[in-house]
Amino acid sequence: MFLYLRPFKSLEIVPDKIVLLPDNIANQIAAGEVIQRPASAVKELLENAVDAGATEIKLFVNDAGKTLLQVIDNGSGMSETDARMCFERHATSKIKNIDDLFHIKTMGFRGEALASIAAVAQVELKTKRAEDETGALIEVENSIVTRQEPVAVPNGTSIAMKNLFFNVPARRNFLKSNGAEMRHIVDEFTRVAMSFPHILFTLASNGQQVFHLEAGSLKQRIVQLLGNTYNAKMVSVKEETDYMNIYGFTGKPETAKKTRGDQYFFVNNRFIKSAYLNHAVMNACQQMIPADSFPMYVLFIDLDPTQVDVNVHPTKQEIKFEDEKIIYAFVQAAVKHSLAQFSITPTLDFELDASIQQLPSVSQPFTVQNKEAAVSSSLYKGFTQKHQAHFIDKPSQSELKSWKDFYKPLEKEVAVFDYEKTQQQQQSIILQKKQGIAIDENTELAQVLNTYIIVPVTGSFLLVNQQSAHERVLYEQMKKAADGKSITMQRSMFPLTLELTPSDAVLLNELLQDLSLLGYLIEPFGNNSFVVQGTPADLEDGNEKQLIDFTLEQYKHFSSDIKISNREKLIRSLARQRATKSGTRLTEREMRQLLNDLFNCDVYNTAPDGNPTYLEFKQEQIEKMFGR
Repeated sequence: MFLYLRPFKSLEIVPDKIVLLPDNIANQIAAGEVIQRPASAVKELLENAVDAGATEIKLFVNDAGKTLLQVIDNGSGMSETDARMCFERHATSKIKNIDDLFHIKTMGFRGEALASIAAVAQVELKTKRAEDETGALIEVENSIVTRQEPVAVPNGTSIAMKNLFFNVPARRNFLKSNGAEMRHIVDEFTRVAMSFPHILFTLASNGQQVFHLEAGSLKQRIVQLLGNTYNAKMVSVKEETDYMNIYGFTGKPETAKKTRGDQYFFVNNRFIKSAYLNHAVMNACQQMIPADSFPMYVLFIDLDPTQVDVNVHPTKQEIKFEDEKIIYAFVQAAVKHSLAQFSITPTLDFELDASIQQLPSVSQPFTVQNKEAAVSSSLYKGFTQKHQAHFIDKPSQSELKSWKDFYKPLEKEVAVFDYEKTQQQQQSIILQKKQGIAIDENTELAQVLNTYIIVPVTGSFLLVNQQSAHERVLYEQMKKAADGKSITMQRSMFPLTLELTPSDAVLLNELLQDLSLLGYLIEPFGNNSFVVQGTPADLEDGNEKQLIDFTLEQYKHFSSDIKISNREKLIRSLARQRATKSGTRLTEREMRQLLNDLFNCDVYNTAPDGNPTYLEFKQEQIEKMFGR
């Protein structure tokens, strides 16, 4: 019997793969959930100040929060120990046991905000309680306390966040322009300030004051934030039940906008986003505003915290209700009841041309003086009294002679202009024939439903959507202007002054350079005001303010499946706002000009948003539809 012994082999020790992350790395990873941009820190710091019982809260921003973001409040302050503890992960004064999680009445409660901010920025905290003789100063960098000492400060808390993402350069590179980031900051500031109208809020950017909101009523705060245009155009909403209370304001039908703009929902004073509840408001306003418009509303819902779960999203903007159907029904009923109670009915007939309805002769009352002046005129008598039509005064020969003299010097210029116009039309027709479509003076055109133009072509006809077609024409004109072929600008004899909300003022400042390329000369006038010194030569007088307001609204809520530049967004928004709207009656000359412009475009079959400008109906298709 032989015993075989294998040579001895030393055992290899394989190291364990799972290790605990260092605190600073773990905090940076967690911070990505809570602090996505400077505006995220603004939200968390303002909410902490509100929870501290402050009556005055000041926000200071430099470089859209990238270099400095500071919040100062006069709240309860913290002890030295609490000031040190507040930067630890999950350190909170608002949750003691599991039951507290289902009775949340404060804005913040997770204990993640300050730890997340300290992980991605350099933070300086100064705080003092009323009962303490001195306050505490703490400096934190990359989640490590670098300085702690007593300091003389007023009661309350000041927290400054400097150099956001200084230790995460990749995250910093993903931040947008200062203008874009500032708009997000203003949005978050607006949401918190609107929730607590009894608190004084201020916001300063790069040393200039943007907001100064004195404590007051909810209506005053809404007007301060959203603009004075809503002052007399809001309807109060208030319903109280054992289950929940709803209060706030909704805009009258004339305030409805083409984009989803000033819409705010708050649940227990916390701003939320809810497509479901928004649908409830839309249903309540369904018969009072056009189908493609959106109502303004600021609505607060108060209910038992046990009926709602706010802990389903890192930013706490998405929540869950225990019974969504009840909330939906209450919201819809409350808004409907308020609109009915104040006898709100549509003030415009949306089937008619809106431009006609806005004329003074339609919109202004017909006074007694107007009536007397009209009745005494010879023209009125000629049509109302029997056998008076032949007595209508004829214009005198001297009057006719003066008008002929007025036009005489222009005859030669008109002849030259007509020749040049004929040449242009011939070139246009040649180009259109190459594309297989030709519009000349013999082409019979017809408009249907004040929206579509019927264009006969060989063996078929085209159904052109006038708004989409005009959008394409304007888009290509402005696109060429942005690429160097300037649009003719006309200086205003009486410059128009625009008063904008602070958030819109920030946006317009960012777009001024691009607007100048498109024929708009707009200059800042201080304190959220601008002066319109010039506009495109073909823009109708009196529409400048409405156009700019709607364009800003369109720009803010621009939606696209692909990422496009700010200039492209601006051009598309302007084209959409300036285009001839559906429901507008066009003369034959206007139809012919629009079609000529359309079929001279580089791309003429689709609008800028990708929708078709026209549909073609071939003869054989139509005959099949009729069973021929």
